[in-house]
Parts: sequence; structure tokens; C-alpha cells
Amino acid sequence: MSLSTQTVPVELDDGSTVYVKVDAPPGRRDVGGGLGEKKSFERVTSTIESIVKAIAKPVNAAQPTKASVTFGVEIEVQEGFLVAALAKGTGKTSLEITLEWEKP
Repeated sequence: MSLSTQTVPVELDDGSTVYVKVDAPPGRRDVGGGLGEKKSFERVTSTIESIVKAIAKPVNAAQPTKASVTFGVEIEVQEGFLVAALAKGTGKTSLEITLEWEKP
């Protein structure tokens, strides 16, 4: 069964709109809303913030001279809301985030 990809308007905190391509869940042809209904990006950014905090804690505790962490996030629609899911290292990602620490 192939996935149906749709472009969904997403409203950012500053009120601007970006368009995000998402896959409809298996067995569904649409993700709800299509191009008409804007989705909030807040759940995605909140999840990314939580992931960053979880990664930063052990890195800061280890006190390396320099550290870098890269991870991918796929944006999905679940129950009508956009959510962020950690992506497989070899899979496609919607966002690639790199965190870097370096002691002065």
C-alpha cells in the first residue's frame, strides 16, 4: 500500500505560514484539513525542545571539550495534529538538527 503525500499549511508562532509535506497514515487517503485547515507547529517545536534538553543533559555532564550531535525529525500527522518523530539515521527526514558544544 503506497502512502498519500499531502501539503499541509502550518502556522508558526509569529503567525507566518509554511507548507509541510506529510504522509497520510496507512489506510487513510488524507491527513485531515488538506490545504484548507492550518495546523499548529507548537507540538513539533515542543517535542524538539524536549529532545534537545534530553540530549544536552548527558553531554553537559560529560563535560567534553567539544561535542556534536545530529538527529533527524520527521513530521507526521496523528489525530489531526502535527507531531515530530525521531527519524531513522538512513531514512528521509523533514528536519535535520545539529547541536554543537565547545568550551571557550
